[in-house]
Amino acid sequence: MDLQGFARPMLLSIIMMVGCAGNGAVPVPEMPSQGAAIPLPDDPHRQFDFWVGSWRVERPDGTVVGHNTIRRVGDCFLHESYTTPTGYAGESLNIYHGTRGVWHQSWVDNGGLLLQLEGGLDDGNMILEGPGIGRGGVTLINRITWSVVNGDTDHVRQLWETSTDDGKTWSVAFDGHYHREEGN
Repeated sequence: MDLQGFARPMLLSIIMMVGCAGNGAVPVPEMPSQGAAIPLPDDPHRQFDFWVGSWRVERPDGTVVGHNTIRRVGDCFLHESYTTPTGYAGESLNIYHGTRGVWHQSWVDNGGLLLQLEGGLDDGNMILEGPGIGRGGVTLINRITWSVVNGDTDHVRQLWETSTDDGKTWSVAFDGHYHREEGN
């Protein structure tokens, strides 16, 4: 039996059953991913839909650093799959936890990094934060902000910052500009 082939669909099924049933989610109509406006705050399960699609990821100077695909799985969660030309890869599951009123992201990568972030929409920006351990065992806070650039839903900025002093000062860990790929 191919356990790896079995485990992934089973995990996604369990997440859908637990996530949807356990967080007060209600089915809502599908929102188009291309050119969609940021959903209204009264529809919290769709607040992150501006990120759904296939993206070319660039540094601020225009250098392509990777490709990212974010897809909605049913009405329950978003699944992210990120790859780079150098072989780095990671995936995340993102869900709105209706009972608690927060967005949650669990990110894992092929380097052994696990990020667990929570937060929500703040003034049109999706901001998620969570604790982490940096190099040398330093305790830190991770904060990632996704924002639509100049009202253009085909350009999203993902700014990942870290703080080692309880949020007094922040350092940029990654500044990615997502450009929607044609036809997505």
